[in-house]
Amino acid sequence: MKTHFSINQISFGTLARMCGGELHQGALGEVAVRYICTDSREADHETAFVALRGERVDGHDYISAALERGCRCVICEHRTAALAASDATAIVVNDSELALSKLANHYRTYLHCKTVAVTGSVGKTTTKDLIASALAVEKRVAKTLGNHNSTVGMPLSMLEIPSSSEWSVLEMGMSGFGEIERLSFTAEPDIAVITNIGTSHLEMLGSRENICRAKLEILSGLKHDGILILPYDEPLLRNVKGKSYRTVYVSLFCEKADFFAKNIRVETDRTLFDIVYGEKEVKDLSVRLLGKHNVYAALYAFAVATFAGLDEDAIRAGFLNYTTDGMRQHIYRMGKITVIEDCYNASPESMIAAVDVLRQYSQSTGKRSVAVLGDMLELGADSPTLHRSVGSYLAQKKIDRLYTLGCGGDQIAVGARQNGMPKAHISQTHDVKALEAVANTLARELGDGDVVLFKASRSVGAEGIISHLKKLI
Repeated sequence: MKTHFSINQISFGTLARMCGGELHQGALGEVAVRYICTDSREADHETAFVALRGERVDGHDYISAALERGCRCVICEHRTAALAASDATAIVVNDSELALSKLANHYRTYLHCKTVAVTGSVGKTTTKDLIASALAVEKRVAKTLGNHNSTVGMPLSMLEIPSSSEWSVLEMGMSGFGEIERLSFTAEPDIAVITNIGTSHLEMLGSRENICRAKLEILSGLKHDGILILPYDEPLLRNVKGKSYRTVYVSLFCEKADFFAKNIRVETDRTLFDIVYGEKEVKDLSVRLLGKHNVYAALYAFAVATFAGLDEDAIRAGFLNYTTDGMRQHIYRMGKITVIEDCYNASPESMIAAVDVLRQYSQSTGKRSVAVLGDMLELGADSPTLHRSVGSYLAQKKIDRLYTLGCGGDQIAVGARQNGMPKAHISQTHDVKALEAVANTLARELGDGDVVLFKASRSVGAEGIISHLKKLI
């Protein structure tokens, strides 16, 4: 990932100070850089290279490659022989990844924008994008692109925030304890949002209670008198309060919540709802997303925009400006079928939400519902049970056909059969890499007008099935 410093350029000495590193000036002297990267293939004379130590790859092994490309400044944990023999400057730090966080946090002092931080088990990116869309009606807004939400991606994204921004909206992801804490200290948010507590990362954290603890690390950097926005419908978050911040709750079920959504209606191209807050009620808001679960994202966005001073008409316009990106609930016609492409990632909660969308869409169009589902990862010892629960839900919702991929997919099929889906309506492919074989089966068996959901964890690459299928129908 290569990032452009939005303040134009930074001298080696300033970069060392911001990183908390020791400057080893090269023969070139005090020079400035405009970019920073973590991939040696993107390094050049205007780009500082950060040598990150990963589980499989050590960036220090690629310092010589960066130097060959003209790199004149390297942030590293030790000076390699190639670096010591070159004219380039080394900035030596104790931890290269932590140095990125320090750099982004110092960089924040050049900015004068307020910051919203979004974390949660599912729905982070949709919530982040919808908040940014609402704020952008009246404010200058910057946001993390895509899902650059890691302890590397988010700090790099912060370095690109234009100095003219009035608000920044940052997404924070995690795989274990301590990561959200670091990201929160880096961003120092004015408003923090936790979308939900799901079952993603059970493999690493062991329980939903531990996942909740990890998500609440977002409080670590929340500014004094900041705002924490939570779902009242999640019991694990229902009683979170502190003296230094204000807790605000949203809900689809409790009228006493600070922001309450009701009268939810799902149509073929949008979801409509009303929001009640304080003594006010706003009717017929809509987002171009399908499913009741997406109303939570709208509630978070409405709350943030309200605290930012936007009125109801501006927020309504911001919702209408929002469009989905990438592989998240992208609905379109492909030949004789309607595709619901939702291949970016998957957890039991997001699978069930996607099945709801599939059922609602197929019912509204009077067409057959087809689910093409693959493995959900990082679920630990509960993985078989959680996969079977998705299959059970498919049968409960009377989805017409099921195609599964991988070992987890096999468990989805088991759950569907055990709960009444006819065996003849289920097709299983055990090899998770056999995307083309699944596409060939679908091409033979799909009928005119079928509504087809594609969903699996990101590493499965379920969008590959769609790519093959395009050539066949």
